[in-house]
Amino acid sequence: MKRRSLLGLSLLPLLQAMPALAATAVEVYKTPSCGCCVNWVKHLSAAGFTVHVNDVDDTGPIRQKLGMPEQFAGCHTATVGRYVIEGHVPAADIRKLLATKSAALGLSVPGMVIGSPGMEMGSRQEPYSVLLVQRSGQSSVFSAYNQPRKDT
Repeated sequence: MKRRSLLGLSLLPLLQAMPALAATAVEVYKTPSCGCCVNWVKHLSAAGFTVHVNDVDDTGPIRQKLGMPEQFAGCHTATVGRYVIEGHVPAADIRKLLATKSAALGLSVPGMVIGSPGMEMGSRQEPYSVLLVQRSGQSSVFSAYNQPRKDT
């Protein structure tokens, strides 16, 4: 086998993995004074994402440009691969979305929910849902956290 062919074969796994590696880069848009956004970025970094932070005066225009409806607004907006991530979405849900290769617009945790990544306040935890937002603006529950137990 020629040297060029062997080199191509040895690089094949790396070349096949490149789209997945690129998809782990997260572009975050947040206001400069938001501490919970900084904590969310730390959560993503600890989970293995490469994060680039952009401080902006207002995340609304970014969210609008990306097509995320205002009712799903959180305190920061991010992109990963072709998806929009709005608010304090857990890193595990972002990975799950990337693995599903959904046609959805992205994920959202509207508002600032205590107990979500970046919004930790000791043992306090509010129930919340991560919403899968479709390009049409419709949403469904993707994951649920801190839900009250239902005794049967």
